[in-house]
Amino acid sequence: MKIRRVCFDHPDAVKLNGQVQREYAERYGDNGDITPLTPAMFQPPRGLYLIVYDDRGAPAASGGWRGQDANEEGYADGDAEIKRMYVIPQLRGRGLARMMLAALEDNARAAGRTRMVLETGIKLPEAVSLYTSSGYLPCAGFGPYRFDELSRCYAKPLVLGAEFAPTPVTDTGSGYDAR
Repeated sequence: MKIRRVCFDHPDAVKLNGQVQREYAERYGDNGDITPLTPAMFQPPRGLYLIVYDDRGAPAASGGWRGQDANEEGYADGDAEIKRMYVIPQLRGRGLARMMLAALEDNARAAGRTRMVLETGIKLPEAVSLYTSSGYLPCAGFGPYRFDELSRCYAKPLVLGAEFAPTPVTDTGSGYDAR
């Protein structure tokens, strides 16, 4: 397996994004994630988009982060928001999501971001398991789903001393992917 930086509009990224959007639509009975995303949001140094390729060179997993600063949608200065984490179904359970998550955290930290944040949903139980086992804690809602009862937001400090107050969550049965 090899991780490669690509543009968000790279053909392999478009293919994997289409697959994750179909999965969101199936699980939620809607049209997928409504978060507006553009290729410029994932350009270094304010973002990054990665694809994991298998040994045959086929795209197997994707994920990215985009920089956020304090705004009316609940983000804080120094946030790096995970978007479009996805592993193709036939390769799930092999550690690709964990490998992708670590690469995104390392890159965001190197870019000076202080907190990694993500939003996922209660119909994606695999994600919550991944994120909580990777040190993510519930946090105050942010982004377009911040008031949605099916949404859960999580955060993890990227630097020592960068603290945040976790938010109590009554139902933590969410997540496969960061939407």
